[in-house]
Amino acid sequence: MIQFIQHTGIVLPLDISDIDTDTIIPKQFLKATTRSNFGLYLFFNWRFLENTPKILNPNFVLNDPYYKHASILLTQRNFGCGSSREHAVWALMDYGFKVIIAPSFADIFHKNSFNNRLLLITLSELKINDLFKEIATQKKGISFTVNLHEQIIYVHNKKKCFFEINDFHKRCMLNNIDNISLTLQYDVAIKKYENNQPSYLK
Repeated sequence: MIQFIQHTGIVLPLDISDIDTDTIIPKQFLKATTRSNFGLYLFFNWRFLENTPKILNPNFVLNDPYYKHASILLTQRNFGCGSSREHAVWALMDYGFKVIIAPSFADIFHKNSFNNRLLLITLSELKINDLFKEIATQKKGISFTVNLHEQIIYVHNKKKCFFEINDFHKRCMLNNIDNISLTLQYDVAIKKYENNQPSYLK
């Protein structure tokens, strides 16, 4: 896990609602036993032409050279709906995405993202649409800076909008705390509790 404080990256505008996990990574690519290389199959059915899986779809935004190295995804409501596959998060992160900004996320996808340190930012639909308009008026390849400590998104080095985040999630990401290290913080208390158990429970 890597500590997250601030990230600056190219923004991929994907103005679509209800993108489900099967769209993010189709089920036929879930057989791998490691987390690596899932980025190859991210948005597979959109990135490649139907019946010619080795030919890129020139009409899909991620295939635009300006967005080849995008690391911030701007999208619409209910992102990550559908099945609970954690592979969707792995695919996004393996491709290079660090931040996803949307009006809402599916609950299980939100949990999986936090556990893998993929930062999800929830903004109102009004603010989301303002960001899409901002991108539309600029040259392709616009970058945002996301400052987690300040909870602010910067565009052109100017404050654009403030975002809310769960205090616990923020603390974990800022301090690189995962579920294991969080548990180990209470190691002394856990051992004390175990030592006080009746012998027949030990």
